[in-house]
Amino acid sequence: MNATTSNPPRALSSERKHLLLVTPENPEIHQVRRRQLNNFTQLTMPYLAGFVDETRYQIELVDEYNQRIPHGRAFDLVAITVNTPNAPHCYRMAARFRAGGARVALGGPHATLRPDEAARHCDHLFVGEAEETWPRFLDEFDRGCARSRYDCERPPSLEGLPIPRRDLIRRRPFTKGAVFATRGCPYRCSYCNLKQIYQGGFRTRPVTEVIADIQTMTNRHFVFWDDNFFGDRDYAIDLMTALKPLRRRWAAQVSIDRCADEGLLRLAREAGCVYLFIGLESFSAESLASVNKSFNPVTRYADLIRLIHRHGICVQAGVIFGFDTDSLDVFDRALRACESLGIDGVTASVLTPLPGTPVYEEMKRDGRLITDDWSWFDGKTRVAFRPARMTADELFSGYQRFRRQFYSPRSILKRIAVSRTNLIHNLLVNLGYRWSLPTNPRASRVSRQYGPPAADPVQPCSLPRAV
Repeated sequence: MNATTSNPPRALSSERKHLLLVTPENPEIHQVRRRQLNNFTQLTMPYLAGFVDETRYQIELVDEYNQRIPHGRAFDLVAITVNTPNAPHCYRMAARFRAGGARVALGGPHATLRPDEAARHCDHLFVGEAEETWPRFLDEFDRGCARSRYDCERPPSLEGLPIPRRDLIRRRPFTKGAVFATRGCPYRCSYCNLKQIYQGGFRTRPVTEVIADIQTMTNRHFVFWDDNFFGDRDYAIDLMTALKPLRRRWAAQVSIDRCADEGLLRLAREAGCVYLFIGLESFSAESLASVNKSFNPVTRYADLIRLIHRHGICVQAGVIFGFDTDSLDVFDRALRACESLGIDGVTASVLTPLPGTPVYEEMKRDGRLITDDWSWFDGKTRVAFRPARMTADELFSGYQRFRRQFYSPRSILKRIAVSRTNLIHNLLVNLGYRWSLPTNPRASRVSRQYGPPAADPVQPCSLPRAV
């Protein structure tokens, strides 16, 4: 690891150093999420707070979902987790804190995938998973000898991890219950960057430690922030068996192919599962094959979703628009499929060529990336590439139309009548999504400067827009 020693941090009057942990959310994504009823807190920063020695650090956690960033206050250290669409927003935030005298640490998916870019916007960079590097850094920072870069050199163990500091989460009384039990995914979808972020394969956390973590939650309802909760069948059985006596209610993300296992579904319901998020992505086998997701059995969707419903579990489906095989009729076909299957909810997105993924590399090579601004890569508010069989404006307009129609009163009632699962909860979640839809949908903000992005999309320390 080629790391250099940074300057010692500025000392405050208190003996303990003042540490700010930030879960960022740029204003545009905030407009999409702010009125949804089921937005559970992100776990990264409460989890990292669990490693902090409070005899040496005074901790403050701010989540932009419902809090303002305290730019006017003094901090010794500000740590920010960075995903791709938030990167420009985080870089501007970092510049303001650094101008005020704070040292800034950046980590997370985008910092891992674009370390050279992120390094120019911070004093300390974390590449990869941080279970080992974060505690080491905190000790070195406190002693005034912290390095500028910390690389995860091997997949860290998930054993003996601290309990997340949920007590630091503010104004989230019903949605701060989140936990993780596994890490990674056994599949290699070409639009997904998990394989580029995590060095190791599918890993599990000791069941006893997961249960102990859940028992510290005050919430009866919680979510598993796992990429594929059913990724290891035997582990999932052991965990759900241990979970049953707690009488909690929970949701998790799984792949549709694992839902053919009726034993898993039966045990999930007995253990308190009410919702499964399933990345269906498309109702076209051709589209799924184009992104290396042929393991999704399109011809069995109806039988598998009916089986999930029969076990009293709702289906929140991930649906992506913009695959190269998608034409203008894809939006209406997807809506008809969702209604006929009784899919309880949908998280709809525009295909996003995230850096490091095969989709990104292919589109960059073919000159199909529209813009060099990472804030366009959120899958919700913009189209960042030229689709194959429609224009970018047509893709964005069709995506918005699908969301409005899916969460229309007619469609809600039609889908619930087919599902007949967790009716009150189902209705409330649907109404929450309907309430969150923009009243005046904006036209697609598609860049008119077509062409591939520059080699380095974000210029160092630039402040092109207000935070």
